[in-house]
Amino acid sequence: MNKEELTAYIVSLGEPKFRAKQVFERLHRGERIDEITNLSKALRARLSEETLDALPYVEEKLVSKIDGTVKYLYRVDNNHFVEAVYIPDGDRATLCVSSQVGCKMNCLFCMTGKQKYTANLTTNEIVNQILALPEFEKLTNIVF
Repeated sequence: MNKEELTAYIVSLGEPKFRAKQVFERLHRGERIDEITNLSKALRARLSEETLDALPYVEEKLVSKIDGTVKYLYRVDNNHFVEAVYIPDGDRATLCVSSQVGCKMNCLFCMTGKQKYTANLTTNEIVNQILALPEFEKLTNIVF
């Protein structure tokens, strides 16, 4: 949902309009619904039941001690994972995102490449890797 759609949805639940802003901002920082503790437990439960958690969760984060590269392993559904790799380089910051579950390229450094090709990701699943990145504001390049 975009911000306006989320606002309409939250208001339809009988919640004040400002709750939508809270939810939108926190989800776009990669937080889970259950981490938004300024929402009531009942609202968190309802939003979680309706799978409002849109951004992927970071299942694992690995940081290179050599060059500062950061690998993020995201769960895209119950059985599949993809990897996005953040590559800082001076005043540039590149993110390599996955476009598939598994990959035929088999790059040695990439978890996605080590998996057997299973499926293409949806547009949302690709874009969400970018939005969920903690370093999102620093990005200058995106590659697939």
